[in-house]
Amino acid sequence: MHMANIQTRTTADNRVMYTARIRIKGFPQQTATFSRLTDAKQWVQKTEARIREGMHFSKAEAKRHTFTEMVQRYTRTVLTNKSAKIQYQYAQQLRKWSSLLGDLTLDKITPALIAEQRENLAAEITPRGNLRSPASVNRYLAALSSVFSVAIKEWQWVDENPVKKISKLREKKGRERFLSADEIDHLLQACQESYNKDLYLVVVLSLSTGARRMEIWGLRWSEIDLNAGKAILRETKNKQTRVIPIQSYALELMREKSKVRRIDTDLVFPGTVDPQKPFDFRKSWESALRKTSIKDFRWHDLRHSAGSYLAMNGASAREIADILGHKTLQMAMRYSHLSEGHSASVVKSMNEKMFE
Repeated sequence: MHMANIQTRTTADNRVMYTARIRIKGFPQQTATFSRLTDAKQWVQKTEARIREGMHFSKAEAKRHTFTEMVQRYTRTVLTNKSAKIQYQYAQQLRKWSSLLGDLTLDKITPALIAEQRENLAAEITPRGNLRSPASVNRYLAALSSVFSVAIKEWQWVDENPVKKISKLREKKGRERFLSADEIDHLLQACQESYNKDLYLVVVLSLSTGARRMEIWGLRWSEIDLNAGKAILRETKNKQTRVIPIQSYALELMREKSKVRRIDTDLVFPGTVDPQKPFDFRKSWESALRKTSIKDFRWHDLRHSAGSYLAMNGASAREIADILGHKTLQMAMRYSHLSEGHSASVVKSMNEKMFE
């Protein structure tokens, strides 16, 4: 659907001017002003023709390329520039989309089709034996939307993103599971007794700083200032450099750990097979957790526990967001109900209470 009109107006010095406007669905409005009506009409004709040519070109490209071609080009030219974690996640998600849409040409991929596949994904049982969660389905949609956005802006293969025309699934409210004081004692005791001698330190660091799992597992000595009691994280989830205070008991343990370092790697917790990669603590973590009576608890909940104890020790939402590395205050507000109401001093007081 399109519409063109020419409006006439008289200027203060009695000159007649003609303003032409073109509105075509899916394109920004085009406007130009002329002193002659014939010029305005010619501009309308030429501009409409150029827009139609672009629409025709876009539709022709959409008919010429398959979904698989689009994903392959994205993987080759765009995905390789993203973080290792995003590469892994998107590769997995795009393989799934390719299995569903691979042979279709892009003009056949409509919002209705994406909505249908969204429901199929939501009804699917994952390899772990669980129904795929709404949050997981939404991440699949986000990966697909990213591909279409590049195909529109950079390649001109399509002129619209079908993913943006459908709704995301409603996600459950974020977990607020955090450890009680007794649970902290039981967990730390199990970690101390673990066959993995680094597990205890890793869990203490997680509880005391609230850093994300891979931020702790991937810590490097070059990022840590033991004199100042802090670590400078440069490769964070939000792609922003962040300073995390390492205080009190956690700092004591890190100073002790620093006395014996491997010379073939900068990692604090290097892998046993490849010392250039962080150690994977999942098996030792799950083993230690089984020895406790703690239920419904995941590694990421250590981060929630840190946020909760920060709130209970008087930290504001802004301080919690800064320490945990949240982009917005919204994520930190989940802890607001635990606070009646500072950054290194706040962490220090929290550490002293947690590990007293």
